[in-house]
Amino acid sequence: MNPPEAKPRTPGFGFGRVRQAISRFASSEEGGRAKRLFALLIVSMLVLNALNVVNSYVGRDFITSVESRNMPRFMSVSLLYVLVFAACTLVAVFYRFFEERLGILWRDWQTREFLGRYLDKRTYLRLAAAGGVDNPDQRIAEDVRAFAATSLSFFLMSVNAAFTVIAFSGVMWSISPLLFAGAVGYALLGSVVTILLGRRLVGLNYAQSDREATFRAELIHVRDNGEGMAMLRREDRDRDRLTRAFADVITNACRVVSVNRNVSFFTTGYNYLIPVIPVFVVAHLFMKQEVEFGVVTQSAMAFAQLMGAFSLIVTQFQSMSSYAAVISRIRGLTDAMRSASGAPEGGLQVKEENGTLAYEQVTLLSSSGRPLVRDLSVVIPRGRRVLIRAVNNRAKLALFRATAGLWRDGSGLITRPDDERIMFLPERPYLPTGTLRDLMVKPGDEGTVTGAQVEAALGAVGLAALPGVFGGLDVEQAWSGILSFEEQALLAAARALLAAPEIVFLDRISSSLDKVELLRVLEAFTSRGISYVALGRLGEEAQWFDHGLYIAEDGTWEWDGPRRPEDRDRPGAGASKEA
Repeated sequence: MNPPEAKPRTPGFGFGRVRQAISRFASSEEGGRAKRLFALLIVSMLVLNALNVVNSYVGRDFITSVESRNMPRFMSVSLLYVLVFAACTLVAVFYRFFEERLGILWRDWQTREFLGRYLDKRTYLRLAAAGGVDNPDQRIAEDVRAFAATSLSFFLMSVNAAFTVIAFSGVMWSISPLLFAGAVGYALLGSVVTILLGRRLVGLNYAQSDREATFRAELIHVRDNGEGMAMLRREDRDRDRLTRAFADVITNACRVVSVNRNVSFFTTGYNYLIPVIPVFVVAHLFMKQEVEFGVVTQSAMAFAQLMGAFSLIVTQFQSMSSYAAVISRIRGLTDAMRSASGAPEGGLQVKEENGTLAYEQVTLLSSSGRPLVRDLSVVIPRGRRVLIRAVNNRAKLALFRATAGLWRDGSGLITRPDDERIMFLPERPYLPTGTLRDLMVKPGDEGTVTGAQVEAALGAVGLAALPGVFGGLDVEQAWSGILSFEEQALLAAARALLAAPEIVFLDRISSSLDKVELLRVLEAFTSRGISYVALGRLGEEAQWFDHGLYIAEDGTWEWDGPRRPEDRDRPGAGASKEA
């Protein structure tokens, strides 16, 4: 049994959004260049339409000279015909060039605008948490490209259609007023029937874009998790999941093809009649010797030009339905980002204050509203080393994210150093593709950190040989794909050593390092005056820390203070009691 047919979440063409986008683009920093390119496009369009009108008269005289067997006139008109064709070719090529350059300029501006809004205030995280919009990456990469190119194309086609109507209406009327009226009526009839037959395409094209993106995301998941999938022998299950995702793509694509078939039955016949209708009307005028034979071909050309202008909906409906789906997807992303960036932060507050890490009446809630941490009130003195343990792993992870400003559900006040003085190391390090130097040195410090300092930080965590293995500090690599999980964790620790914050928050670093490596990293932090807070397991070695925080299953907590003041600066200092 086939799944129910998908409907667009935000149906409609949304041309108001297109006008707003054009207005913002025109007033942006790229607006000056855009206006110059647009002016060149309009000039090219006017010249091209004028040449088409001239071409219709030259073509009329050309056919008439053939019909009358007038060789001298035939030769002169042939030369003029060639010159007009050459001029049309030149103008048409430049028109296309200006259109493509303007489309690229628009896409560049709009993509940068979307990226800025997507990354601002961690909107990307809020979108993922809200789950209200599917595949924002695909919408920014592909839908914005399609929106820019297609909006410009349809706008220019509409302007060109208006110019064509103005240019050829007089030609058509001079040949036969009846033919002009027939062109208008035929175009209106074709537009209405095409809309009635193809109105379902908007929703189907919207669904197709989503299903294609979902299938691609599943393939990316396999690529990124290939090793784990192979070890668990999950190929059959993942094959089933991929097959289901692809089946959704094919099912919806078949629906699109079926509707296109119905539309094509009408539009194909509609287009076949366009060259014939003017002959039916004008042929009797030629037979009565009221017009030259060339007027018959001129009427066919003028009628075709007018029909092309009047019948944009008929000839471009399939493209317009895809375009409407793109507008809906762009509108959905825009609205979701606006909602995410303007959403209230909730009762949990994070305040930056140098030298202080404190929790005041902090309660953290799960997505279902269940308390993970209840009324936590703890002050972590500067220079102390803290181990956080919990029965529920989500509780300590929520505390980690809340301290980083990434957890919104809860209440209370978290006071922490600013981003220059506190650093967070997640369990799975973020290691983007780049050089080792770029990976280690934080933005803004490129000119102040030397290669020797980078190598010293790597050596402190046991990665002294890493630059030599991969060709030095300035060779670009995809680090997350070539380093082991252990090496990735050590590299992230070395990056923290080089940044030298006041405090480092560690998310379960012991899950990827053995005890020797973990002790080496913690001692490296201590020797550089960097205090640390680590999320650990219930059986973690408490002697490596000064303080211990234990969070019970119901969210209540227990805090262990330092054992003796003289032990606070020694790596072996432990908690006063086991949690």
